[in-house]
Amino acid sequence: MSRLDLAKIERYYSLFTLYQSLLTIKQQEYFRQYFFQNLSLQEIADVFHVSRNAVYDSLIKTMEILDDYEQKLQLFKKYQARKKIYDQHQEYQFILKLQEIDKI
Repeated sequence: MSRLDLAKIERYYSLFTLYQSLLTIKQQEYFRQYFFQNLSLQEIADVFHVSRNAVYDSLIKTMEILDDYEQKLQLFKKYQARKKIYDQHQEYQFILKLQEIDKI
């Protein structure tokens, strides 16, 4: 499996966190082993007594499923929008506090 760039890895971490309960146990385990424990495809295959290609196919399918869930449910997109609003609010509150200090 070609290495994904950091932005895609972070995205899949987030999608997995949101949608992991919708995946099969095997899909969850392969994903955790590959992305969180940084095991190679062969190491995962050895642990589960399957072929390297079976692990590869499962990971590709899992990422497609995560993308599909996100396309349909848009939980990550909504989370990002909420976080942006929250961050802006926090920034605004910070500015107000600085202005209060300036008044002293």
